[in-house]
Amino acid sequence: MPVTDAKQSLFREPIRASGPDSPRYVVEIDPKRMANFFTDVLIIGGGLAGLRAANAVGDASALVITKDEIRQSNSNYAQGGIASVWGPDDRFESHVEDTLRAGGSLCHPEVVEMVVRDAPERVRELIEWGTQFDRQGEELALGREGGHSHQRIIHALGDATGREIMRAVIERTRALENVAIWERAFTIDLISDGQRCYGAVVLRQGQPPALVWAQQTILCTGGCGQAYRETTNPPVATGDGHALAFRAGARVRDMEFMQFHPTVLYIAGSSRTLVTEAIRGAGAHLVDCHGYRFMQDYDSRLELAPRDVVSQAIVRQMARTQHPCVYLSLRHMDPQVVQKEFPGFAATCKKFGLDPMSDPIPVRPGAHYMIGGVETDIDGRTSLEGLWAAGEVTSSGLHGANRLASNSLLEGLVFGARAGERAAEIVRQHPHPLRALPIRWAAPDYSREPFDIVDIRNSVKSLMWRSVGVERHGEKLREALHTVRGYSRYVLQHAFDSPEGWELQNLLTVAAMMIEAALVREESRGVHLRVDFPETDDQRWRRHIVFQRDAQS
Repeated sequence: MPVTDAKQSLFREPIRASGPDSPRYVVEIDPKRMANFFTDVLIIGGGLAGLRAANAVGDASALVITKDEIRQSNSNYAQGGIASVWGPDDRFESHVEDTLRAGGSLCHPEVVEMVVRDAPERVRELIEWGTQFDRQGEELALGREGGHSHQRIIHALGDATGREIMRAVIERTRALENVAIWERAFTIDLISDGQRCYGAVVLRQGQPPALVWAQQTILCTGGCGQAYRETTNPPVATGDGHALAFRAGARVRDMEFMQFHPTVLYIAGSSRTLVTEAIRGAGAHLVDCHGYRFMQDYDSRLELAPRDVVSQAIVRQMARTQHPCVYLSLRHMDPQVVQKEFPGFAATCKKFGLDPMSDPIPVRPGAHYMIGGVETDIDGRTSLEGLWAAGEVTSSGLHGANRLASNSLLEGLVFGARAGERAAEIVRQHPHPLRALPIRWAAPDYSREPFDIVDIRNSVKSLMWRSVGVERHGEKLREALHTVRGYSRYVLQHAFDSPEGWELQNLLTVAAMMIEAALVREESRGVHLRVDFPETDDQRWRRHIVFQRDAQS
């Protein structure tokens, strides 16, 4: 059954937002003139959620499509760990409570309960598949991060958890005979009729766009941090899945909730590098340019407050001191512990001529994790029949208005498994031969005049950072929405023939939803801070904001 509002009974009715004026498809479609491929289950995205889904389809045929190499995903770059109740003094109820508290009263309790209770089994599964988690003796080493009341963060290779997990899962997936993987294949659009998804339009290197027809499709495309100038995300995180789903007619919700990681290494002129939250969990202090440990002025939990609290405190302290960043101080910590537990961080500091044991490490917030996304139910089912979703591309109900640290890899594992299992069940229950359908799209009279894609993209990223960053204000949001709609009037109506152009169209589609949702929500909740509406208003705003494109347009 499609997603309904039944699970939202704890909330007020969702608000329907207009969304961007986007064409249904961005390329022409004619099955008679294009190559056609067929699979039982199509999985779009090769991160942890996508590969876990591929491992759950049983004997169904599956095709995994990823637009870069299989390792290029947010999952691979995750420095933090997996949150799971594991130690003898921890309880499921405690992890659930921590997640609900961080989520700003927008989490769906039944989803949180399911994910938390499923976590230990998913971790044991990774161990069976060869993941080498850090240990203390024979037991898993457990760390603590912001918002958690217990030590329950499981790491690998110190601060390279994502890389180690992906190594093991990639090896296992490549060995599956029923799973094919297309690397460097760009998904241009989902094929749908407004009611059901039938697969996707895909561009493989050196070939014209082709049609991949699937009985069930699982969207696992990750986030959209590249909408911002300052971000921890790799170049592939351009919000493709969010835009694909919106154009296809699926419900997309809560796009105002972009989580900013508090500590991103800030070296002018260099690419931004995330500084794992586990460093603060191990005892590092945040200080301003005067050496003052300022978190005591903002929250009693100090550096271990949730990410939204720490990010907002950093931005305010930067404004107070008129300084472009704050600093991490590790001078009081054991150098051997730092080198052993955070080798990646130590190596990065060394690359920039910094000694973490004597130098203050410059940091500031950066766009990190998109909490909003394609609306799913507890199994990963979207509002569009035949379309499932898992991981960062979704709004599953787990994170609410603010993601608890290290719940994201967990979400990808749990929902990837559930979506893969449920999609395969439907394939087995309703086997029928696949065929190409007479779905055609003749693009209107689109412009093909060349223009500077990079210039517009950089302008959008800078605009988003200035106006839809950690702090938001209605006047700036209105100006930003006007600007993005201006870009969209000619970019979305332009005929591109390369991923760079389609990525720009996707970024503009996502940016428009993010800005509009931030403008509509006239309160502050979780990661969404409206300085002109600083209070949380449950009476009016304990609700979701939903975008859904008219199926006929």
